[in-house]
Amino acid sequence: MSRVSKPYEIVERALELSTADGCVVIADESSSANLRWAGNTLTTNGVTRGRTLTVIATVDGTEGTASGVVSRSAVTAADLEPLVRAAEAAARGAGPAEDAQPLVSGIPVSADFTEPPAETGSDVFADFAPALGDAFARARSGGRELYGFAHHQLSSTYLGTSTGLRLRHDQPTGTLELNAKSPDRTRSAWAGRATRDFKDVDPAAMDAELAQRLGWAERRIELPAGRYETLLPPTAVADLLIYQYWSAGARDAAEGRTVFSRPGGGTRIGETLSGLPLNLRSDPHAPGLESAPFVIAHASGDDSSVFDNGLPLAPTDWIKDGRLERLTTTRHSARLTELPVAPGMDNLVLDGGGERSLEEMVAATTGRALLLTCLWYIREVDPASLLLTGLTRDGVYLVEDGEVLGEVNNFRFNESPVGLLSRASEAGRTERTLPREWGDWFTRAAMPALRIPDFHMSSVSRGV
Repeated sequence: MSRVSKPYEIVERALELSTADGCVVIADESSSANLRWAGNTLTTNGVTRGRTLTVIATVDGTEGTASGVVSRSAVTAADLEPLVRAAEAAARGAGPAEDAQPLVSGIPVSADFTEPPAETGSDVFADFAPALGDAFARARSGGRELYGFAHHQLSSTYLGTSTGLRLRHDQPTGTLELNAKSPDRTRSAWAGRATRDFKDVDPAAMDAELAQRLGWAERRIELPAGRYETLLPPTAVADLLIYQYWSAGARDAAEGRTVFSRPGGGTRIGETLSGLPLNLRSDPHAPGLESAPFVIAHASGDDSSVFDNGLPLAPTDWIKDGRLERLTTTRHSARLTELPVAPGMDNLVLDGGGERSLEEMVAATTGRALLLTCLWYIREVDPASLLLTGLTRDGVYLVEDGEVLGEVNNFRFNESPVGLLSRASEAGRTERTLPREWGDWFTRAAMPALRIPDFHMSSVSRGV
């Protein structure tokens, strides 16, 4: 078997080599293409390819089933048997796995399991690159400089098990980040987009949005820390709710360690979290946000289990009509908490029935409010309340009676996303968005803008 063996052949061969009681093999084939630019000029571009193989061996003992997991990159035929033996040795040297469950079985074989991996390349930018060049020209004539990057990755995952699973999923992931600066670097604005294929992104529209924000920033207004009515754009809402989603494990909640723990014991499932009819959900088949329709777990953790590999995923409501509906569970944690099995997924959608765009929400503002661009450097302060802290970035603007008056200083904020949902007074129109802080890990999100009457800007930030 040569180094260029097909992924499904590598999976099959690793399963043949296994002498463990159970075995899961995950082959990840990926290719990526990127463009980078600075000062209205394309600087670099490139294409990469890679392969990672994960072998999970399970061994049944008198005290229970143990698991061993070993992953390697750039695996060749000669690497296969040592990799399988290493996973088996790790399993035999480990104690019983707390999350042990029978390996998943009975799932139909993916029709394309034996097909070559999908690949991306520079041609994914065939229409985007000329449009970006036009945006450079407009920016140059308008006295602003564009910086940023575009990245596209296509990953094909092949999952095989000793129980007969043969599953395959292709995942395209594209991100575009565009930053506009004034020539003296005193003003900066950011916009980002998530995409599957770069056919639905418009550099000209993004440049026009950034030009408007740089224009707003020509007037500078200093404001103190405090609580302000604040318009959170979809990207900022995504960053906050993704962190909430990552913190929504049922077991931790049932054991009293999170914001979703009920005082006195149990979880807060069934409680109303928002007076707005908000729905937070995940769906592997959501249009434009499609993600793996089955569990792919390279390791076990608080909210994932290698024993669940291949488990089918279905649309799941996490919050329904403002009420907490589900917390994430593996099969093991579902049994511990006596809750339904609800594995986490790779997309997240929030909607509240709103129809206004962010621009329309700005125009409808009465009195004074802040308009944010994005958040960054988000960190957890208190898991019991899910209090987060972070900084505003690339533009905070003062709105009065529906008009943007100018740019204000940046702030550090202290807020809990759960608290924000309880206090939100308006949700806008849901749209696909790119989270700024978590965009390297989670890109498939659709969120509305939210109006928060009293967002806590805890201190002024001078260094951003």
